[in-house]
Amino acid sequence: MRRYFFTISYNGTPYFGWQRQPKQISVQQVIEENLSKLNSLQEVNIVGCGRTDTGVHAMSYVFHVDYPEISDKNQFMYKLNKMLPESIVIHQIHEVSTESHARFDAKKRTYRYFIHQKKNAFLHNLSVHFPHELNLDLMNKAAAFLIGRQDFTSLSKLHTDVKTNICEVTEAQFFPQDEQLVFEISADRFLRNMVRATVGTLLDVGTGKLNAEEVRTILDAKNRQEASKSVPAHGLYLWEIEY
Repeated sequence: MRRYFFTISYNGTPYFGWQRQPKQISVQQVIEENLSKLNSLQEVNIVGCGRTDTGVHAMSYVFHVDYPEISDKNQFMYKLNKMLPESIVIHQIHEVSTESHARFDAKKRTYRYFIHQKKNAFLHNLSVHFPHELNLDLMNKAAAFLIGRQDFTSLSKLHTDVKTNICEVTEAQFFPQDEQLVFEISADRFLRNMVRATVGTLLDVGTGKLNAEEVRTILDAKNRQEASKSVPAHGLYLWEIEY
């Protein structure tokens, strides 16, 4: 058996997240089932670079799999893409050492969250409609408090199985792109619901419900109830993984 890294993208709308779960369809399940069919294997287990929740998308997602030798990667990729639904695309396959790990070897992860302020029929399930005036300068001033290595308990889902809520954020900013507003954030790791809770809090800054400096106070509190409500999942994309 050889170990391969697969780089893929997917539209998360039809799925109950990345990870397999009973009685619900997931991205992981669909890929594993088709990899098994492709080489008549009884069972294939893949390991993803992280979890995405129901409705969350991925522009660039990486998983690894132990699999028989793939002699022609382009042909293999062509066949697998033919078998997979339109919502999942394989972009690249490359062989790695048997010690390489899609999740634990990742050094940096980047997410983007997309917002449109004018109603747009073609962005349904791909961006969040937020028809309110926003102060971009204040939101970026508040986002600057996220930079650095610190405790993000206030922006994390409660009662998760992680050992620590410490993350190191290296980038956090809003910027306009075409007819949308994009929030981009990079870190060594992310907690469950962290990006969506962050965006919800920063939007409250943008509408004047919170002062920019209050983000620092919210982080120091280490209390999820101090932060704002999470924004919907369908505006969120896992954008890039660096190893």
